[in-house]
Amino acid sequence: MKNRTASKAARGALLAATALLVAGTAPAQATAQHSRTGTWLYLTVTKGDARSSDTRGTLLLCDPPQGHGRAAEACAELAAVDGDLAALPSKGGYCPMLYAPVTAHARGQWNGRPVEYTETFSNGCVMAGRTGSVFALDG
Repeated sequence: MKNRTASKAARGALLAATALLVAGTAPAQATAQHSRTGTWLYLTVTKGDARSSDTRGTLLLCDPPQGHGRAAEACAELAAVDGDLAALPSKGGYCPMLYAPVTAHARGQWNGRPVEYTETFSNGCVMAGRTGSVFALDG
């Protein structure tokens, strides 16, 4: 009889601990899910032609800025154009006339609006001059 009582007590303690664990993680999951429904972009840069497998990618979150080496700068640049990547102002400057194509792709949401952007640039310098820090995934 003593073993049965101890077994019930252990089972009850295990259920209580599990309930606390689940309850403790629920707010964190809700917070992460909430930030993904507002302003987030999954950014990729592919070097080479369409058959290339040299692709880098990252998730950019902007409230607060994170997930990207230059997240604060990228989020500020995107905020200035209300998330319209095609409207990012050109930085100007000079780039070599070297053909080394890179394709920039973004998919996600900006303030709840869907975002989809893809553009191929003649080289990384041209891409940086045209998109600022948004696709600067190396640093």
